[in-house]
Amino acid sequence: MKRKPSNLKTHRTPLLLIVLAGTVIASALLGFYGCDNRSGKLPQATVRIGNDSIWQMPSVNTIPKGEKGQIIRYGRELLTHTAKYFGPKGSIARITNGMNCQNCHLDAGGKLFGNNYASFIASYPKKGNRSGRLETPADRIIQCFERSLSGQSPDTAGHEVQAMLAYLKWAGQGVKPGKKLFGSASGKLPFLPVAASPVKGKLVYSAQCQRCHGADGAGILAANDTVFTFPPLWGKHSYNDGAGMYRIGNLAAFIKNNMPQGITYKNPKLTNQEAWDVAAFIISQPRPHRDQRSDWPDLNLKPIDAPFGPYIDNFTATQHKYGPFGPIVKAQEALRRNDKINKI
Repeated sequence: MKRKPSNLKTHRTPLLLIVLAGTVIASALLGFYGCDNRSGKLPQATVRIGNDSIWQMPSVNTIPKGEKGQIIRYGRELLTHTAKYFGPKGSIARITNGMNCQNCHLDAGGKLFGNNYASFIASYPKKGNRSGRLETPADRIIQCFERSLSGQSPDTAGHEVQAMLAYLKWAGQGVKPGKKLFGSASGKLPFLPVAASPVKGKLVYSAQCQRCHGADGAGILAANDTVFTFPPLWGKHSYNDGAGMYRIGNLAAFIKNNMPQGITYKNPKLTNQEAWDVAAFIISQPRPHRDQRSDWPDLNLKPIDAPFGPYIDNFTATQHKYGPFGPIVKAQEALRRNDKINKI
């Protein structure tokens, strides 16, 4: 589809929802929700068994014809091959690090526990805990460009961002606000009783990750030297330390569910320990820095694995980065209980 690129400013089959019976959901949860397949143990579930639905990405064959369908397809193309258009050698603008949105939102945003797009549109508008203000879907795209793509955002009123939004709306068609869907985000892993180890994680990286992402974590460029066949995990072309993937909990769960390439939440290759450790190794490596002093204005809403202070507790930034997280959770719960009592 040929269109004039929009002006850029540097700032910023129908959807099938299957409600499963409790026994089926329980079986599915055993496959991932915090479960180490080698132990067979199921920790506390993070969803209620009776109220979940399995989401399935609509088939691309159902994208409508005509101009509406062209916009949706263009949005899909931009999200799967972002660097081609906005990377260091982008054809529209050169405003990002060279990664693609699809590097974190797998299979064009269609994979369970691969940060899929199922409830993206249905989740907005909402107050963002990190920003402290009311956000729209376009605001979230800006954040991804500035953090995960470590660059600048296209004009959110321009054709490219509007095409992305059209695809995201198509992908999440039929998903209602507040609906809990099995397989959203990247899942959660149970906390380790000790801190995750970058030293042990380096061994896991060498054995399981290095062949695709390189010994230096710089990824592998395609033959055209324009896009990455395998994305960089650290260094100047990777996501910055303000991205969600820099939080160890997000990264460890994403790795457990999706890596090495080809596995799913049903057939994980790494143990929980290995996933935590290799995530610790990756976030211990150098990458671009983002000023986050304005993030999390309400410290009570700040995630426990946010790697930069301040915090409501007295634990170090290092423990917030690598764990162990159990003591932090208990301390914060006690602080909130005391605060509630004092307000009575």
